[in-house]
Amino acid sequence: MRDALKNCPICNRPASLKSRYYPFCSERCRTQDLANWTTGTYSISQPLSELEEDFLQGTQPGKDSTDD
Repeated sequence: MRDALKNCPICNRPASLKSRYYPFCSERCRTQDLANWTTGTYSISQPLSELEEDFLQGTQPGKDSTDD
């Protein structure tokens, strides 16, 4: 079976699933992605909904932890 390829999210070159840098094609692209996060180039576009917050906290939606 041939090595599966996907495109690198930074430079759009093929990135091998077997590469140690996957999903990036190289260490340079992996480092650039980290730099994008740390400098604020990437950001979360909207606040979490109540349902998402409940999920992350491990509680049931609409149920307070004091309702037991």
